[in-house]
Amino acid sequence: MTTLSWFVLEQTRSPFSVGLVGFFGMVPFLVLGIFGGFLADKLNRKKLIVVTQFLNLAAATVMSLLFIFGSVEYWYAYIAIFIPGLGWSLDNPSRRSLIMDMLGSRGITNGVALDSVGMHVSKMVGPALAGAMIFLVGVGGSYVMLTSFMTVGCLMILKVSHSKNRIDVANEGDDRVGISQIYANLAEGFKYAFTNQTISAVIVITILMNLLLFPYMQMVTVISKEILNVGPLLMGILMASDGLGALIGSIGIASQSRMKYHGRIYLYGSLLSLVALFLFSNSSWYFLSLLVLLFLGIGTSGFGTMQSTIVLLVSKAELRGRVLGVVTIAIGAGPIGSLIIGAISEWIGAPNALMINSVIGFLLVAIAGLFMPSIREKIIPFVEAEAVNHPTRSGLPTKV
Repeated sequence: MTTLSWFVLEQTRSPFSVGLVGFFGMVPFLVLGIFGGFLADKLNRKKLIVVTQFLNLAAATVMSLLFIFGSVEYWYAYIAIFIPGLGWSLDNPSRRSLIMDMLGSRGITNGVALDSVGMHVSKMVGPALAGAMIFLVGVGGSYVMLTSFMTVGCLMILKVSHSKNRIDVANEGDDRVGISQIYANLAEGFKYAFTNQTISAVIVITILMNLLLFPYMQMVTVISKEILNVGPLLMGILMASDGLGALIGSIGIASQSRMKYHGRIYLYGSLLSLVALFLFSNSSWYFLSLLVLLFLGIGTSGFGTMQSTIVLLVSKAELRGRVLGVVTIAIGAGPIGSLIIGAISEWIGAPNALMINSVIGFLLVAIAGLFMPSIREKIIPFVEAEAVNHPTRSGLPTKV
């Protein structure tokens, strides 16, 4: 994302064209997110992840070769980010469901937090390394290094040891196929998600955050070049400060042995990141911008870690993948946000566009938290709730 955003900005000088990088990277979430959830419930999750990772690697390899031979146009960037977007949208529910398979409800918070640590390390190192490589050897060299890292990642995922999904046993012998059955499964996931207020709150806030907060990532490139007057090296460091903050927050969450109020971390982390975005949009000092993005990253760590954790905890086992698929569709608000922020930035400038987004986002997320109070209450895992409400069905002994 960092490399392609800088490349498009250099070629076009257009904030809207840069926003299109985010649009094409995220639009598969909007179209295919629910199918990723369906596949997570019906197929072997590890195999699905392997396929999507090698799809990403193939796209990166082709783009690297085009850079090496000097045959690349700026609009190729949209194809280069769209293909990994397909992979992300299809494997996102599987990755988090796989953690639940391995660790169960007691270990899921720490497991997802550690998964977030890994992602935020890459979010911190990736932009800084991209900026340095663009500065030293150009965009092509940066993309070649990206491809080499992805090759290592693909080889490592092959070595992950994983048995069948826990729900595979329940699904054995269920050979119903056809479009009608697929749509029935997807409709079941939607219905279940929106009959639970806690899950509904997660979905609503996810839509708002992806629509109004996360499109800032492409605009950091524009602000670095046009407002802060820095080159690719300092731009990469600026984007890495966000990742550092997210890493700090994720480590803090992962270190907690037991957590009760997951929703509060999710809600208040979202609000913190929107406040930081407001301050960033009004900063013309590079070092102040670094500090503000650090706090933005801390806020997004609470949002990102708890988003999947809450859903996995409160959902039925056989529906987790599909509910995560609904959340993935909510993430699909991101491409719409990227188009909007790009168009508004073209009109009134990137800082003003980000400031408007931050104010509207803060108000709407606060209202969502106010009118859906279950997100602020103690999160009780579905298994424990069932044990209390239906002790004989859960297999636990009843009180005498």
